[in-house]
Parts: sequence; structure tokens; C-alpha cells
Amino acid sequence: MYIIGLNGSPHRQGNTAYLLEVALKAAAELGARTEMIFVQEIMEKQERPYCIGCENPCRGRCYEGTEYEKILEKLSAADGLLVGSPVYFGSVSGQLKSFWDKTRRLRGEKKLLNTVGGVLTVGAAPYGGQETTLRAVHDMMFIQGMIVVGGSHEESPGHHGVCARQPAEKDAYAQKRAVLIGKRVAQVCQATASLRQVF
Repeated sequence: MYIIGLNGSPHRQGNTAYLLEVALKAAAELGARTEMIFVQEIMEKQERPYCIGCENPCRGRCYEGTEYEKILEKLSAADGLLVGSPVYFGSVSGQLKSFWDKTRRLRGEKKLLNTVGGVLTVGAAPYGGQETTLRAVHDMMFIQGMIVVGGSHEESPGHHGVCARQPAEKDAYAQKRAVLIGKRVAQVCQATASLRQVF
């Protein structure tokens, strides 16, 4: 079982990374092999970091032979993705959106079909757009055909995902939710493994 954390924040060690680490640790405790990917670092190395829809279907020519292509290979091999983003104007960061837009080839090849996904967000205010950001990532996952889970677990009925207020290290409730979504993604990965063997 392989679960990747995508840090969609411009900060390598900020609030988003902190929560992702909590979630990945919880997944690892259930037997998952985990890895964190810092999206900004990948995208700033791209000669053309934004998708311009240059071909349909996408063959990935704009990132052929780059580190981004290697990252897409990792995503294709993953059983689960934990995606984290700060709230920017009620939605995801530009870094994460740019990264995800360039996954068009994976969609055409059904590489993320039945991959399990969970989302974590951090805002500056208690009600600062966290749920709209969660739903934006959910939509991106649905379009890839992913299995989207919330923060539900045997201990709690849960919600859409993790909604934290910065600083995340002081948001005890969000930390608890991060543990739950990490476990939930790992459990659903285990339960749906056969679905990912089809393609």
C-alpha cells in the first residue's frame, strides 16, 4: 500500500505540510508506505508550468523527460493520495491547481481511476474558505475517477475532510481529523486494492 501526500502550499514546512505529516504518519501506522511531494518545487522547474491545452488527448509532451513526468509515474503507482492546500481566495493554491491541470494525460490513461483520495486544508480564519477548498479538490479527484473519502472513521462520523485554522500545530481538533483521514484513506486503500488491478 503506497500513499502519497501532495503538499500544495508554497511553504515546504508550513501548516499544510504539518497536517499532511500527521495524516501520513497515521496511514503508515496501518502499514502504508508513504511519501511527501512538494508541489511548488516540482512546478518551478517546469519550462511551462501551466497547462495550455496544446493537444487533445494529452500526450505529456510539455513535460517529457522532466521531474514532473517522474512524479506522475509515482501518482500512477499510488493506492492513495492525501492532498493538502492552503486556502487562497476560497479555493486551492495556484501551485496545486497548476500541478493538477497538467495531469490530463493520467485522466486519459485512467491512471488515477479508483485511487483513494482525501483532502486537508488550512485557512487563516475559522471559517475562511476551508470547505470550498476541500470541495474544489474533491471535484478535481472526481474528474480523475478517484474514490473520494472524508474524515469519517469508527470514532466519528466525520465531515468532508480536514479544515484547519493556522497555526495548525495549535489546532488540536484539526490534528485529530488529520489522523482520522490518514487512517480512513489507508483502510479504503486496503479494501479497494482489487479495483486498481483492473487497469
